[in-house]
Amino acid sequence: MHVLRAALDAMRDGRPAALCTVIGVDGSAPRASSARMLVYEDGDIVGTIGGGEWERRVIEAAVACIDARTHGRLKAHLTRDLGMCCGGAMEVYIENLASQDHVRLFGAGHVAGALAPLLRQLDFTVTVYDEREEWLTEARFPDCERVLGDPGRALPATEPGDFLIIVTHSHQLDQALLQGLLERPFRYLGMIGSRAKIAKFFVRLRAAGLDEAAFSRVCAPIGLDIGAETPAEIAVSIAAELVRVRRGHSAPTVAMSEIPLPARGGDGVATPPGLKAPTT
Repeated sequence: MHVLRAALDAMRDGRPAALCTVIGVDGSAPRASSARMLVYEDGDIVGTIGGGEWERRVIEAAVACIDARTHGRLKAHLTRDLGMCCGGAMEVYIENLASQDHVRLFGAGHVAGALAPLLRQLDFTVTVYDEREEWLTEARFPDCERVLGDPGRALPATEPGDFLIIVTHSHQLDQALLQGLLERPFRYLGMIGSRAKIAKFFVRLRAAGLDEAAFSRVCAPIGLDIGAETPAEIAVSIAAELVRVRRGHSAPTVAMSEIPLPARGGDGVATPPGLKAPTT
């Protein structure tokens, strides 16, 4: 209980820290599942998850998570990977207690209106950007920061731990935001749209000099594949994907080999038969 008490104290005092919890044990290991250790930003700890090289690596990973404002997972076989004598494997989830995860939501349309309150219930902080004052209202986005103006003309500063979501009313604005945000730090960048739209953007941005590796960091079409069609359903799929990333799992990103690229000399792309995807 002293670890949890220290974690609560850190949150109350605003002291950056990460709570490391053993979530998996296979074979012989120094601690059982649910063992916890608190790591502060300077590397000091409360509690232990077993000591030795394993604990050193977890502390190192936790400090990195605090610095990047992210969460994480670490898994290792104690003998094969670390040279310890235990013979088993352990997995730890690293929960950054320093601050809530921040979502920057570009666009205040129907999907954004359904998504923002859902994200607040999931303990994300949310900032919404849109140039349409009649859409960007407190009634539609309670408990969210609202920034009125064209985000394509004045991109906000971002942090390495930010979740960036592009769901505007304009394909032209989506493309401008995508190009600009790919040059900024982020943890997650997702964009709504069909594979045909994604392919068009890729062709245009590649012609503008964008590296394919950069584009492959984009999660698009955004959201877990649950067959979503309505704004509320799409919001659920996006929120689920963000929770998945927050819990240390990867999200599906754009695979260039799977995108239907246009014929040479144009940027028009036909949607493959049978493909249904949300559009802006």
